[in-house]
Parts: sequence; C-alpha cells; structure tokens
Amino acid sequence: MFKTIKNAWSIPDLRRKMLFTLFIIVVFRFGAAIPVPFLNTDALKGLMTEVGKTGTALSYLDMLSGGAFANATLFAMSVTPYINSSIVIQLLTVAIPALERMAREGEEGRKRLGAITRYVAIVLALIQGTSYYFYLRNSSYQGTPIAEYTHGWQAVFAAFVIIMTFTAGAALMMWLGEQVNQFGIGNGISILLFAGIVARLPHTIQTLGTFLQAASQDPSSFGKYYFLVPMFAVLFLVIVWVIVFMYDAERRIPVQYAKRVVGRKMYGGQSSHIPIKIGMSGVMPIIFASSILVIPSTIRLFMGNRVATGFWRSFFDAFSSTGWLYSFLYFFLIILFAYFYMTIQYNPIEMANNLRQSNGTIPGIRPGKSTSDYIARVLSKVTFIGSLFLGFIALMPIIFGATTGMSNLSVGGTSILILVGVALETVKQMESQMMMRHYKGFLD
Repeated sequence: MFKTIKNAWSIPDLRRKMLFTLFIIVVFRFGAAIPVPFLNTDALKGLMTEVGKTGTALSYLDMLSGGAFANATLFAMSVTPYINSSIVIQLLTVAIPALERMAREGEEGRKRLGAITRYVAIVLALIQGTSYYFYLRNSSYQGTPIAEYTHGWQAVFAAFVIIMTFTAGAALMMWLGEQVNQFGIGNGISILLFAGIVARLPHTIQTLGTFLQAASQDPSSFGKYYFLVPMFAVLFLVIVWVIVFMYDAERRIPVQYAKRVVGRKMYGGQSSHIPIKIGMSGVMPIIFASSILVIPSTIRLFMGNRVATGFWRSFFDAFSSTGWLYSFLYFFLIILFAYFYMTIQYNPIEMANNLRQSNGTIPGIRPGKSTSDYIARVLSKVTFIGSLFLGFIALMPIIFGATTGMSNLSVGGTSILILVGVALETVKQMESQMMMRHYKGFLD
C-alpha cells in the first residue's frame, strides 16, 4: 500500500488528486468542529456518554460521524442520509421497472439515478434532523436541557436553525464526496467515512490509557488490564488480517468457450472463469442489521421514564448491545441480509443465458437450467461463508467487550470493515489509474 502511494505521488496528475483529497478531508474535519447553534454541547456530550453504553442509534450515528454528533457540529448527520438513500434506490431499482430501465441506459441513466439519490438523501436528512431535534429538545443531562430554547417564538426559530443546519451539513458532505469523485482519487463518500472513523481512533487510545491508569491505581486489576490491553491490540491486527484475506478471496467458476468459425477466422476455444467474491456484499449486511437492532433501544430513549421499571424495562434490556439476544439476532440478520444482497447482485438464470449466448459452458454441466442451478448452488455456498465471516467480524468486538469489561472502545466490526475496505479500494483505484496512464503513454 505504501509503495503504491509513493509511486502515485511521483505522478504529477495523481499527486494533485491526492492533495485535493487531503484538502477535502481537512475541510470535512473543520466542519466537524463547527458547533450547531442553540444546543448545549457539554450536556449533549454527557448524554452521549450515557447512551453510548446501550448501543442506540445515537451512538451508531456518532461513530459514523467521527464524534461530530456528540459535539453537536455541522456534520452531525454524517453521510448516513446518503447511504440510506443509496440503499433505498438500489432496492427500488430491482422492484420498479422504470428505475431498472434507467440503470441500463448507461452513463446518462446513472447520472439521473444519482440525481434521484441526492434528492432522496436531502429528504431523509430533513426527516432525520427533525426527529433528532425533537429528541434533543426533550432530553436533558443531570437537569441541564440539551436545547437552549424550548418554548415561545425563540424555540421555533431555534428549531428551524438546528434542523436546517443538520440538513445543510448532510448536503455539504454529499457535495464534498462528489468533489473527491470528480477531482480527487475517487471513493468520495467512503473516504469521508474513513476519515470520520480514523478521527475516533485517538478516543480509543485514550480509553485504553484510562484502563491502564485504573489498573495502576487498583492493584487487584493491575495484571488483568496490562494483559488485556496488548491482547486488544493483537486482536485488532488479527481482525484486519482476516478482513484483508477474505476481501480478496474468491470462488472461480471455470468456463470453456466453444470454437466457432466466422469467415476465414476461428474464434473461441478459450478457457476462462467467473469470479465470485467471498465478501461480495461488503459491509452492507452489517449496516442493515445494525440499523434494525438499534430501533428498540432508540424507542426506549424516546419513551423516557415510562420504561424504567416492569415488563418494558426487561424487554428493552434484552436488546442491549451486550446481551446474548442482541448478539444472536445480530448474527442471524447478518446472514439473512447477506443472502438478500446476493439475490440483488446476481441472477443465476441471466448468467446462464449470457453463457449460452456467448457459446460458453461450465465443464461437466449442461447448458440452461442445470447451469443456472449450479451457479445458484455456488453462490449460496459462497454467500454462507461470507456471511459467517461478517458475523465473526461483527461479534468479535462485542464478545471481547462483554468478557473483559473493556467496552466503549469506539472500534466495532462495522468501523474496522469500513477502514480496511476503503483503504483496499482506494489503493486498487490508484493502481488502476497508474496502469491506465502507463498504457496511455505506451500507445502514444
């Protein structure tokens, strides 16, 4: 990776793109430090410290925003409205024929889909900003209200400013991501997510230091934490290695093309393969599963003291991010959404038809339905292995925190997958750009 970055830096065009990307990241971090008016930042930090232990949607949003939400800043909504909009449009593209035809129209169709995605993202940002404003207005920390104005015309004006600031921040982050795609090294939205998660790493290091400091003051836990902190670092490196290994792993379906004569020339007779990625769905199943499982704890936040005792307290406690029920449902939903995402990405019948039209066959498999059934079986097995891998990555930090008591480290399975995945994709994109320039110079 470092060699690729060094080689890319030596090319003037790529160097300008890298510097522009760094400039956008700096702008993003400045925006993540600009506070939203009419909110008590100190009270919100205290509230986020409490709710962060329960794994609610607020703590999930704070992780994706790089701590911007806990500080009530301009980019508090992060790119979650755009991600949710992309997921919705991608699912609707399969269900709505008009969108499916638009996706097949080439570059022009993709531009129209991109515009629709951005408009939907603005609407989702407006809805999300409004809902979180009302939550913050009704919340307090140790008697201190989060919102400075809750009654009268001042409250109306403050609500308008806060909601519009949240929405404008989400729109500005979309624009910054598009600038990276157009003038930078690409992967704009992913780069901003990457920068936000990296910005939380110092908080993780500080938390580890807090555990070591507590161990030095408590002789009974001295040996425990001085063993667990290095163990956490080793586990982090092992998870990164597993992600890198599985990210490049693939199942290759062999394909043999028949020979055919056209005029005086003979075509075909070649052997090839269809690559099926083990991690074809990426981090999407984890994001889907996390978004669903934070709903009960988020409802608990909105219900307030009405669930402090009785049945509802036991019900919501069962969905705590450290509970066994949460872990079981998390693992199950990851597998479920991995299969769902596979059905969206791959169509075995269409793949079999394409092979038949190009005179290609899978050795030992009859063309037609037998080929589609074989491809479906391979996809099912590969998806199962990939979903187990995602479940392992997602549950490992939860299991480690539950067994050792070292929670609140701000490094979960989702964040590690995003970090490694974005780094690998960015390096591959830079390599492809260098390769394109190499061949261009060769042809000239």
